[in-house]
Amino acid sequence: MSNLGTSKIARASLGDVLQHGDFARRHIGPGEAEQQRMLDALGYETMDAFIDAALPREIRTEKPLQLPRPLTERETLERLAAYAAENRVAASLIGMGYYDTFTPPVIQRNVLENPGWYTAYTPYQAEISQGRLEALLNFQQMVMDLTGTELANASLLDEATAAAEAMAMSHRLSKTKSDLYLVAPDVHPQTLAVLRTRAAGLGIELMVADPAAALAGADCFGVLVQNPATDGRLYDLAPLAERCKAKGALLSVATDLLAAVLVEPPGKAGADIVLGSAQRFGVPLGYGGPHAAFFATRDAFKRQLPGRLIGVSVDRQGNTALRMALQTREQHIRREKATSNICTAQVLLANIAGFYAVWHGPKGLTAIARRTHRLAAALAEGLRRLGFALRHQSYFDTLAVESERSAMLVDRAREAGINLRLLDANGFAVALDETSTPALVERLLALFGAVEADAFALERAAPEAIPAALRRSSAFLTHPVFHLYRSETEMLRYLRRLQMKDIALDRAMIPLGSCTMKLNAAAEMLPLTWPGFARLHPFAPSEQAAGYRRLFEELEAWLCEITGFAAVSLQPNAGSQGEYAGLLAIKRYHESRGEGGRKVCLIPASAHGTNPASAQMAGLEVVVVATDRDGSIDLADLKAKAAEHGPRLAGLMVTYPSTHGVFERGIKEITAAVHAEGGQVYMDGANLNALVGLSRPAELGADVMHMNLHKTFCIPHGGGGPGMGPIGVAAHLVPFLPGHPVGAARHGRDGAVSAAPFGSALILTISWAYIALMGRHLRRATEVAILSANYLAKRLDPLFPVLYRGKGGRVAHECIIDLRPLKEQSGVGAEDVAKRLMDYGFHAPTLSFPVAGTLMVEPTESESLRELDRFAEAMVAIRGEIAEVARGTWPKDDNPLVMAPHTLAEVTAESWRHAYARRVAAFPLPWLKSDKYWPPVARVDNVAGDRNVVCACPPIEAYQQAAE
Repeated sequence: MSNLGTSKIARASLGDVLQHGDFARRHIGPGEAEQQRMLDALGYETMDAFIDAALPREIRTEKPLQLPRPLTERETLERLAAYAAENRVAASLIGMGYYDTFTPPVIQRNVLENPGWYTAYTPYQAEISQGRLEALLNFQQMVMDLTGTELANASLLDEATAAAEAMAMSHRLSKTKSDLYLVAPDVHPQTLAVLRTRAAGLGIELMVADPAAALAGADCFGVLVQNPATDGRLYDLAPLAERCKAKGALLSVATDLLAAVLVEPPGKAGADIVLGSAQRFGVPLGYGGPHAAFFATRDAFKRQLPGRLIGVSVDRQGNTALRMALQTREQHIRREKATSNICTAQVLLANIAGFYAVWHGPKGLTAIARRTHRLAAALAEGLRRLGFALRHQSYFDTLAVESERSAMLVDRAREAGINLRLLDANGFAVALDETSTPALVERLLALFGAVEADAFALERAAPEAIPAALRRSSAFLTHPVFHLYRSETEMLRYLRRLQMKDIALDRAMIPLGSCTMKLNAAAEMLPLTWPGFARLHPFAPSEQAAGYRRLFEELEAWLCEITGFAAVSLQPNAGSQGEYAGLLAIKRYHESRGEGGRKVCLIPASAHGTNPASAQMAGLEVVVVATDRDGSIDLADLKAKAAEHGPRLAGLMVTYPSTHGVFERGIKEITAAVHAEGGQVYMDGANLNALVGLSRPAELGADVMHMNLHKTFCIPHGGGGPGMGPIGVAAHLVPFLPGHPVGAARHGRDGAVSAAPFGSALILTISWAYIALMGRHLRRATEVAILSANYLAKRLDPLFPVLYRGKGGRVAHECIIDLRPLKEQSGVGAEDVAKRLMDYGFHAPTLSFPVAGTLMVEPTESESLRELDRFAEAMVAIRGEIAEVARGTWPKDDNPLVMAPHTLAEVTAESWRHAYARRVAAFPLPWLKSDKYWPPVARVDNVAGDRNVVCACPPIEAYQQAAE
């Protein structure tokens, strides 16, 4: 049956079915007959009647989506192939933190292209996330070893924002009273741009100057240097570290992981924070992303560390188990008191980088680093023989070359298919990488005038360019995990073992409220590894990215059509960055009108969790607006607080539909009240999947909104990232969209929020493909998402009351079920139900957010009726188990729920001392006998993990135990 509407497939022409609805039929889980069954269960004859009842009439748009006709998968891939062909893949020797690399095929095929890895969710539920947690622990260990530090997190968004986090963390930690931050002039220019943006919101003064000289006359709370510098120069960091220590300032060093293989690591030289990008460890350039940034520091600073930290704990049975440590620091809980607004990380890319180190090991990395460095030395020797002078005699892979003909030489190289970096009128830079060859060195020298060049002979003659005092002497990657998997057979088995420990969308429904875990279709994912998209440097000449440019223009236009906004910026590379960029646009708008005193940001208690943290980062004051008993914004309280703050009101942040899972009928009155006081309205797009095709945020009164492309528009979650959070704005805010100082951004040069001008450009191909494939059927996807949520709400409500409802007793695309009354009756709470669902083979819904003691369920449009019913059947069975506990059949401290989840080792052990049967523990429903997921660990002890934070790889014994 078709999903083209309520009509039968026979009523549509064959051409319409084949050309316009084929992909939509596969993307939308419930077929037409299943949709009708759900409608019947809810008491509606048609989808139109149901939507009329579920959505307030006042929020509905009168204008249907004006999108091109849906393409077939073949047409979509052909169009994308044409765009990829329009991009010109050159040898980009630009550097600046971005390098071409080889993704090992065993990692590309078994991780990057494997839905078992790319469709997983953030590992909040540790028991079903042990595989990706181990992969992230490998990444942390790799970073700690290479940077010479005591602690590393599980990745940040990009190098520039990692530097901004280092600045903010230094400000929090420093005991000085200074607000001055010193930045060396030879950091990457994109890093400096993001620092300027972040500093303005935090009230930090930036000084760009030679830190060694500036420290003599200035008090500051921190210093940032780049080593190797943006032009390749290597520094001895130890003297600067001593000066910083004497001044009470924290030293942050942006570095390169491959250089750290040969160069003494910054942590050993005394750096307090070490950061950078792990991109060159097997992650494609992708015209700027997604890439995993790393962030490492001292153990003493762990409770101020931004982002996620993977730690080692134990489970209920005393076995080693991994988890996200210090989860109470997450911004969803701490809100405006959070240390950072980071929500999305770059987990999939961090895993690839960590596996790259596992695959190559220390010997392999040393060989790659040494080869890259010696090729640079060969090039340097050839240039010297041609009469060129180098600005710096010590370097790793990047040469800064003096020449009055620099612009001409850069142009000549570009015409020959080689991109170099113009430093200034008298200098250019050449950055070699893993993919560079002796033949490339010889081509370069020929371009510069060499009649004949022999790279091998030049390399033999070239002096060592890493001074003895700066050479690495300490061992790295000594843990067995970096030595065990040298054959491809062993490596792919290791990757599979880790994958099988987790629950991802390839295994079962992930019913997470506010996260929209929907189908990431194979056709959408295929272009990610095409060289025409994957191998472009973000700062390559714009004419080399014509295909990307066309894709960006179309995607921006489609997003404008869907949301009603005048323009879209694709730069923010996470939802949290979109929030931040949107608030900055509002702030800059007020300042342009001479109203810089507008600093108050109203945020309802029902808003998405990152909102208050983002407002605080933007330098705004958070004022919380109350919510009614039904979860809606208290309109009277909002109007009163808007009037109270009047001339100081910057705006309102509102999530719509609300995080409580309802369509608030008064949204237009809410936005009008804020506008009446001169404020702007920021709308959080986390729940946009409930609006597409039915309502346009701009028509509701929103001035700016971020769009989570990893939710509504099918970029997969990747175990916690990548994501993208573009912002759409009304016409008056267009001049205040983020620009970029280096790349070809579409909206100016100021206010950069990401390292690359188009954020994680590579994964924008996914959202482009989704919209191209769906076209006008996006509306049907929205309708089915709302229908599925209401169907589940009806099935669950008699047993687990739905906490909030909107118009006509309906919910939006998600619902919150309340387990607090059951907790009082039986002692069984929301966490116990979440863990017990693992025994049934399901990922838990969102736990205790936004209301403690509840579960928030979002089925999405991609799940079939069969899967919805399977989930409901599991929940019904769990409710029966809770009843048995309440009746006293099982003790409150020994029942299948409080003991969940159950491992294979426990169920098959010789002794069984529980008050319930083994069959009840492992096979509570018949279908589990044919397809059983076994959690690899029992319930993890969170308290033990937080009391004893260990964030390095466990000893070899743990790996031996896992293999037994």
